[in-house]
Amino acid sequence: MMFRLLQRPIDTLRIVWAGLLLIAALPVYAQFRVDVAGIGMKQLPIAVATFRGEDGAPQKISAIVQADLERSGQFRALDTEGSVFDELARPDVTLWRQKGADSLASGSVTRLVDGRYDVRFRLWDVVKNQDLGGQSYAVTQGDLRLAAHRIADFIFEKLTGEKGVFSTRIAYVTKMPQRYQLWVADADGENAQSALASPEPIISPAWSPNGSQLAYVSFESRKPVVYTHDVATGKRRLIANFRGSNSAPAWSPDGNTLAVTLSRTGGSQLYAIAASGGEPRRLAESGSIDTEPVYSADGKYIYFVSDRGGAPQIYRMPALGGNAERVTFTGSYNISPALSPDGRWLAYISRVSGVFKLHVMDLAAGSVSAITDTAADESPSFAPNSRLIVYATQQQGHEVLMTTTLDGKLKARLTSQNGNIREPDWGPFQKQSN
Repeated sequence: MMFRLLQRPIDTLRIVWAGLLLIAALPVYAQFRVDVAGIGMKQLPIAVATFRGEDGAPQKISAIVQADLERSGQFRALDTEGSVFDELARPDVTLWRQKGADSLASGSVTRLVDGRYDVRFRLWDVVKNQDLGGQSYAVTQGDLRLAAHRIADFIFEKLTGEKGVFSTRIAYVTKMPQRYQLWVADADGENAQSALASPEPIISPAWSPNGSQLAYVSFESRKPVVYTHDVATGKRRLIANFRGSNSAPAWSPDGNTLAVTLSRTGGSQLYAIAASGGEPRRLAESGSIDTEPVYSADGKYIYFVSDRGGAPQIYRMPALGGNAERVTFTGSYNISPALSPDGRWLAYISRVSGVFKLHVMDLAAGSVSAITDTAADESPSFAPNSRLIVYATQQQGHEVLMTTTLDGKLKARLTSQNGNIREPDWGPFQKQSN
């Protein structure tokens, strides 16, 4: 039993044999739409001019950069319609100050003779009349969006001092009639690639710390079974197929171990197993249901859900096993813990007056805030810079993905025309290479 499945329709609990179809990475045709709503407490005014030459490219780089920055909740984009200039032109800083800009980004997109695109940009501090630097990328048509995300990352870090997450990836699952698919997409939901498809449920995708693998649970064998999946090659490895249920995989920070929930001895209990497979080691002795483990960023603790107090609450224990201490005390039903990479925040789902809402706890202070106004939230996951959370919820009868700032003041909806979208997990920072 997994507490997270209590929110699911009954079809996700069916355990009927079916073959699993591994398919090549193909683009999803129903693209996501990003709708940003809300106002952050502090937003930096920025102008992103139309890049010279981008109208002749398949992707409008400036629009992608602007959407990334706005979705972060920390930037307010100014109207730059009619302003087209490249990274070599020195802007009229007086004019842009009068328009209210603190900074300005400009650039160019040029088609090279080998078919690639040369993407260049420069960032200006128009208040100080200072050149803040720039970069260039020679990319294939398929990597134009990635180049735009990296530009947004550069701007974000220069102006906030923190790393941007726009070039990272998310994983999620879609459900259509008699078909489940595991997808890997850009952090804005675009450029989705299908990693796996099955007529039976796929749940609980979890990125490895280096972003090369996903662990997940498949119901293809008449019960939940844990696999790891190499994102680049599609090769997968069977990790846990023991008697009973095998579920809720979570990677240790070093990538060598998976914490899993097994019911091999009856009730659902926590175990550690090598990421290459092998015999699991039980982490705790409990007569209660223990599930949904997640490692702290420093690897010292495992947070998990247990009903040992009579109802589902979040606890933590040493990563090697031992005595558990209760973490959540607000609310009578708390599940689905997610820890921020900086170690400061715990996100989880709390049932409040019969509905499920996303909450965030400041771990040092113990204070808790409900940050959504929806009623069927689930599966929170932090961005690698700890600034945003992606989660699943329901709107107008459909399961959709949302991102939110930690204060809940700015949210972006990622919606698709094909099926319900669930089980998001935000991947780690990626090493850059041109």
